[in-house]
Amino acid sequence: MKSIAALQNLVTPWSDGLEPSDAELDAIEREMPLIEARVALLDAEIAVLDRTPSVLDERRICRAHHRVLTARRVLANRAATESMPGGAA
Repeated sequence: MKSIAALQNLVTPWSDGLEPSDAELDAIEREMPLIEARVALLDAEIAVLDRTPSVLDERRICRAHHRVLTARRVLANRAATESMPGGAA
């Protein structure tokens, strides 16, 4: 019986460039409040998929939605401030 072996090089060779760069990690860190707010909203929405939402469920979803909006606003304002020359808003 013949043994089967790969006769070609790997299609995608391993590269040291697969790790996120410092700039990418910084961007993720800046967006983390928005990411967490979106996860909380998704969690609240998933909780009521198979049942009628109670008043508390609706309030939880509303609070989570407001957190997403607040986090988006803060992120947008920070980006606008950083893009202004001299840091002036």
